[in-house]
Formats: sequence, C-alpha cells, structure tokens
Amino acid sequence: MPKAAANATSDAATPSAAVPGAGTLYVVATPIGNLGDLSPRALDTLRSVAAVCAEDTRHTRQLLSHYGLERPLIALHEHNEAELADKLVARMRGGDALALVSDAGTPLVSDPGFRLVRAAREAGIRVSPIPGASAVIAALSVAGLPSDRFVFEGFLPVKAAARRERLSQLASETRTLVLYESSHRIADALDDLVAVFGAGRRAVIARELTKLFETVLDGPLEALRARIDADPNQRKGEFVVLVQGIGEEADAKVIEGRRLYAKLSEHLPPSTAAKLAAELSGAPRKALYGSD
Repeated sequence: MPKAAANATSDAATPSAAVPGAGTLYVVATPIGNLGDLSPRALDTLRSVAAVCAEDTRHTRQLLSHYGLERPLIALHEHNEAELADKLVARMRGGDALALVSDAGTPLVSDPGFRLVRAAREAGIRVSPIPGASAVIAALSVAGLPSDRFVFEGFLPVKAAARRERLSQLASETRTLVLYESSHRIADALDDLVAVFGAGRRAVIARELTKLFETVLDGPLEALRARIDADPNQRKGEFVVLVQGIGEEADAKVIEGRRLYAKLSEHLPPSTAAKLAAELSGAPRKALYGSD
C-alpha cells in the first residue's frame, strides 16, 4: 500500500462498502498560483501514487518537476473522462492508488473529474480528499462580503444574450454570488452585471490570487467597471467576481424591474429599456438604470 494510503487509513475508517485490497482515489488540491501553497500531505500523496490523472499533463508535469517528482501522468479531461473512468476504476480495483488533480486549485470546481469520482464510489473504491487551495474560498476570505451563505455559479455563458439571461435568473439572489471570469470577457461581464443588478450593487474583483500581480478591488459595480476600463492591466489574468446578494429587505418591484430591464435592454437602448421596465414593474427608474 502506498505511504499516503497507509497514512490516510490510520486517520479514517475504511468504508464498509470498500473493495478489499483495492486502491484509493486521492482528489488532490494544487496551488492556484503560489507554489508554496502545496501542502506536505499533498506532496507525499503525489509522490506515492501509481499515477496522476491530470487535466493538462504538460502543466502538471511542470508542477511535479518543481518538486523533483516523476510520476506517470494520465490525461483526464472533459472529452475523454467518460471513456477512461471504467479503465481507471479497474486499475484501482486491482490495488493501484491514483491521484486526481486539476490545472490549479481543488479538482471538480469548474473542472472535470466528477464522473471518475462517481464511478469510483459506485465501484466501492475509497475516494479521499487532500484539501488545499481554492480560488472560490480564497476570494471569499478577502472580499469583505457576507460569506456565511454564498452561491458559486462558475463561468457565465460566453454569449451576451445567454449571459444576461442567466444573470436575470440570479437578480433576486440574497446570497453572495461567486463567479469565475476570463480576461477577454471580464469587461463585457461587468457591463452585464451593471445592467442586470444595478450600478450600485457592491462587488469585489479578485484577480491573479496568490500570484505576483494579485489585486482585490471592491466597490459598486459601476465603479469597478470604470476601474477595469481605465487600466488595461486589470483586464489581464484570472478573475473571481463576487457580488453581494440583493438583501432580504429588497423591494419586490425593484427585483422584477431589474429582471425586465435585463430582457428589454437586449433589444432597446438602455434609457428606453429602463423607462419601460419601471412602468411595467412600478420600480423607480433610478434603481434600474445607473443614476438616471
């Protein structure tokens, strides 16, 4: 039994449904930027497993090389996961311990892997988390927004109409909203957030967390959009966007007005869309469209 598996077994009872003599699938969190964030336990696990299942083997090979490790790598991504899951489960049933990693952070959070985890659990294979970095939790910890209840939405749709439609479905959300966004869509996403949630909704943009050019910006959505527009450097890198929930005391008319405005603004000028949404919902026009 690999060293990591032996250590884990001493800390937690083996599930009664586990297959005798089978290996373990370790779900291993890796750094989101700063390589110093890989835990000693994660390092021991990666050193001891028979192979590492990685989203991008080139990226993972660089990570392992940094720590002087050489392990067999298996490419596991959204295009081949369903096909490979049974083969990997068979290896673990035969006694192999495998690690599952993503390119950065905790696997399965907006990354492939759940099919393998589900197949392993259904086959009676022990699945053990090796926790560590997560961009979602790291961003929440420094945002200064309510974090007792939050909802993670991952990446918004790429196309503008679908993105606004999804945001309109979230307009009445009272929990803090956490999103991932890419550098080439951050400006458009902020435009849509302002349009749907209103210019004054409090938000945070966490960029390049744990990396050299880490920045955390906070303020009303419209002010954040202006800061992003004014500084090209703030449109580079990887983003976590957090938006405060609307609040349980929010007026139902405003919620409905913002939903209508989001739909109407897809086809009408913003001022016209706001005017019609205000008339239909009974909400103040100012609450729907900037400070007009």
